[in-house]
Amino acid sequence: MTVVEPETEEEQTPVAHVTIVYLGPVAPHWDLQVKYGDQKLLDDFWTRVNARLLLLPKHDPQFRRNRERVNRDAERELIICDWDLGEDDAESTRTASTPPPGAE
Repeated sequence: MTVVEPETEEEQTPVAHVTIVYLGPVAPHWDLQVKYGDQKLLDDFWTRVNARLLLLPKHDPQFRRNRERVNRDAERELIICDWDLGEDDAESTRTASTPPPGAE
């Protein structure tokens, strides 16, 4: 029997990179900007993201919980997920698995 070691997070390379952008207080609130990745994977990911964020503006208390769920989903799928919440928001983020630019 062959024993296969599971890959550690450091060995896994991202398969896609997206930015979820807050469009404003009028629905639809969210847009997905794709940098690279398989279209089918990203369509499935956007369906799940849209279900979590569809009617939530960024100031809704449920948004923080759902953003964390989206981030965990992205990490499981090996998708780099950035958030652009607007110029006035210091909470625009990258997923935890990705180092910020210039952190090397």
